[in-house]
Amino acid sequence: MKMIRTKMKTKEEAIIMGIPTIDLSMENRSELSEKVVKACEEFGIFKVENHKVPLEVVSRMEEEGAEFFAKPSMEKQQAGPPNPFGYGCKNIGNNGDVGELEYLLLHTNPLFISQTSKTISIDPNKFSGAVNDYIEGAKGVACEILELVVEGLGVQHKFALSNLIKHLQSDSVLRINHYPPNINNKPSIAFGEHSDPQILTIMRSNHVTGLQASTHHGLWITVPPDPTQFFVMVGDALQVFTNGRFRSVRHRVLLTNTMKARMSMMYFGAPPLNWWITPLPEIVSPPQNPSRYKPFTWGQYKKAAYSHRLGDCRLDQFKVHHDTPY
Repeated sequence: MKMIRTKMKTKEEAIIMGIPTIDLSMENRSELSEKVVKACEEFGIFKVENHKVPLEVVSRMEEEGAEFFAKPSMEKQQAGPPNPFGYGCKNIGNNGDVGELEYLLLHTNPLFISQTSKTISIDPNKFSGAVNDYIEGAKGVACEILELVVEGLGVQHKFALSNLIKHLQSDSVLRINHYPPNINNKPSIAFGEHSDPQILTIMRSNHVTGLQASTHHGLWITVPPDPTQFFVMVGDALQVFTNGRFRSVRHRVLLTNTMKARMSMMYFGAPPLNWWITPLPEIVSPPQNPSRYKPFTWGQYKKAAYSHRLGDCRLDQFKVHHDTPY
């Protein structure tokens, strides 16, 4: 099937089109991988349905998150300050960025979760069990997407990317954001424009709207929430692995709901800290299509990324040719 690139020229066209929805239960594997690659290329964000993660696993995670954020401020602060993991409020990173939210940031290592749960919940085993089950589900979705990506790109090793987040030393994290009701009754940016530095983000939110994604033409699209499904977002590392064929999606949270709080859960799939981030061999073909990025480890990029402001284009310093559009 021939790939067709869609050019969105107006804001109206972008809104009408919306982001793609991909059914992971499709029997035609080749067609499915093609759809995933196309969605990554054209939008950098898409919704997946029939993802096989039990609704009960998602519901338990939401209940645990809601129970934590309903606690008095003094009790929540016992799980912080974030360094970088734990409970945080308002401040986003260490460079002056702020937002209208509070959050929990957790490393996905089960031992870390077990230890940290003692400061988060009065029933640490219940909390850690819900978190671990949710992480396994989200990781499974991420691995499935990455395996479809490499198949669609013609990469020989099916697990070239998914093995990075299955690795025992994977630096993947789970973040739970909680946004209070917008009592001012005016739309406000609750989390500023940014891209995610990791390979892939698997996001799920409650029924309260707020997420907006930018098209590659700079048009903002509101992403309608769907509590039963996951949204997939391309991260900076995947942009490099594909040598710029995919671009990490820039997104933000704009709050308008005056009555209800928004809660979102993001699984950020990342490789081990010492893993080299460089385009997959099958993607580059010098001299016609050389690597657009200097090799760097995930640890190096993570350190560089978090030394910048939230909205900075953090990959710029790693480009080989800074005048390229990637």
